[in-house]
Amino acid sequence: MNKRNFNDAIVGNKNIKATISKNGELLRMYYPDIDFRQFIELFHVGVKVNDSAIIYLHDDINNRYYQYYTEDTNILNTEISNTYFKLLITQTDFASLKENMLIRKYKFANDNKVDLDLSFIIRSKLFSDYNNMVSCKVIDNGMIQYAHDFSIATFSNKSISGHRINDIESQINEAILNDKDYIGMSNDSGVTYNLGTLKPGEKLEFNLFMYIQNNNTSKSFNIIEEKAEELKRLDTKKEYTNVKKYWKRYIEKHDGLNLLGENKKNSIEKLIRSDNNMYAENLLDIYKRTILLFPLLQNDTTGGFSSAVEIDEERKYSGRYSYCWPRDAVFVAKACDKLKMVKETEKFYDSFCQKTQSRNGMWEQRFYTDGRLAPCWGYQIDETASVIHGVYEHYKETKNVKFLDNSLKMCENAIDFIFRYLENLFDEQEENPDVVKNAIIEDIIKQGKQKDKVYKHLSYDIWEMNEGIHLYSLASIYSALIAMKKIYEIEKPKFENNRLKIEKITKNDSKIEKELENIKKYINENLYNDKTKTLRRNIKDEKTDISVLGTVYPFEVFNYNDKRIQNTIEKINLTLRTYTGGYLRFEQDTYMGGKNPWPIATLWMAMYYIGVGNKNKAWECLAFVLNTCSDLGFLAEQVSNNTMMPEWIIGLGWSHAMFIIVLSELLK
Repeated sequence: MNKRNFNDAIVGNKNIKATISKNGELLRMYYPDIDFRQFIELFHVGVKVNDSAIIYLHDDINNRYYQYYTEDTNILNTEISNTYFKLLITQTDFASLKENMLIRKYKFANDNKVDLDLSFIIRSKLFSDYNNMVSCKVIDNGMIQYAHDFSIATFSNKSISGHRINDIESQINEAILNDKDYIGMSNDSGVTYNLGTLKPGEKLEFNLFMYIQNNNTSKSFNIIEEKAEELKRLDTKKEYTNVKKYWKRYIEKHDGLNLLGENKKNSIEKLIRSDNNMYAENLLDIYKRTILLFPLLQNDTTGGFSSAVEIDEERKYSGRYSYCWPRDAVFVAKACDKLKMVKETEKFYDSFCQKTQSRNGMWEQRFYTDGRLAPCWGYQIDETASVIHGVYEHYKETKNVKFLDNSLKMCENAIDFIFRYLENLFDEQEENPDVVKNAIIEDIIKQGKQKDKVYKHLSYDIWEMNEGIHLYSLASIYSALIAMKKIYEIEKPKFENNRLKIEKITKNDSKIEKELENIKKYINENLYNDKTKTLRRNIKDEKTDISVLGTVYPFEVFNYNDKRIQNTIEKINLTLRTYTGGYLRFEQDTYMGGKNPWPIATLWMAMYYIGVGNKNKAWECLAFVLNTCSDLGFLAEQVSNNTMMPEWIIGLGWSHAMFIIVLSELLK
């Protein structure tokens, strides 16, 4: 698998996000939203030492690496030690607080006994296409790569010593770039800087800036040239200090579980009843990294949460990841509430969900975080039901009645869609049907002109692999109906002088009661195996699936001690638990080999054990997750049983959300 499919670290601000490999290679950079657009096809930096060829900082046989975040921040440090020349390099990456800019600070130290003459080389290749072709213009301190829609200035506070616009491949290995042209039609260009001679024991610093401009709002090319001239004078030490302070304050503000500061010792001891310091260290690392990750996954304007940072643009292994699934985001929003990120949660519901709801009341499968519809391959009824469930969950956490007032119409539109879905599922006939109206609708459907389409009862499952009728989907609907009933209890008194509204609420309440009974009956008759006394994930097969736990958490269709649930748990432990203590998501999974446990599945089991009062078992599940985080504290989508390290997506929002939810329950 191409190593580009792994992001080891993330840095960013409200408008830009960059991902970096464990060796310090810049892999991707997004602007103006955190999930779109991605510019970098290749960005390599290296040094020429004395008469050497280029030594790539991210890839050389003599390089040794150590990577870490500055404590409690989104500032990434990559220490690179070149053992041949005994050259020590520290690369520090962070995003400016106020500018659409990535700052890359380099510190060089000569640990050799001879002088080291240094040149710094940059090769930048941007994605280019017929409708947005990239060209390059060299400036005194760097280069500007520009297209119709955007421009990226890569520059320093030093003057360049050489450049190459076209055919950089022919010169890059020798690390000497020469070109007569100052401007050209190439998306693959480079510049060099002469850093001078570094004597034994001496150190020097070099600053590199990458500034992005949206040409649709800044149409004059002069603007970005002027901006580069202005920003090269930036005091990077002061900028670093400001960014460091910002993220440290952010963590302090959002220590919702009171695991830091004065409460740290008591809270950790309450969770960890052993002398294993690694558990405590990893727990705090993941906790703090989660707090720092969520703002990098949320669109600051709309409140939409990206599922993860993209790694599979060509869709070789997946349908891509850097989109907002409403269902996933509801879990993240719940975790945000636990972390005192109430405004972030309300922005998701008040802005993103309001903006993305379809005319017929449903939510499609997924969206860009700016609210535009993303590529989909079907619809999932649990996307719609989860939003209603989430709205009420947020109200329970905050008791914010105004929020509920603002969400009422949205939830009513969604519940109307769910009613139509259930009518199709249960083949219900409308009471006192309007014959004329139905005849008109039938005629519109025949002509293919219906704009407010009523979907049938088939939808994709939670894993988006099977179309049909699924237990998790019905459980989400059940919870949405309960939530709507609770919302009506709070909102109904406000409409005592509005007869029509009271009639609608009364009618919907009656409909909800009826459908709750129908769902329970349908599950008992179609999604329960009388022979094994266990729940089925759908009406087509008997594969064990962790998602059946949705009937107890978060949707509470059944009691935790229900015999059907207990039997199903036994089956899950026999079929989905791996020898490492993690859980697969379902039997005979084929995605990415299908043999890897998922932190989501394992944390879901932890929630079950918490529900039955078995915190020791819950802790075992959590311990698996603590043992399998990345070196930087990120949780993955999947974990290798062989290496106990992240195997696929790193920094999955849903995994981090479940971690916070489980942690908050264990602390009660």
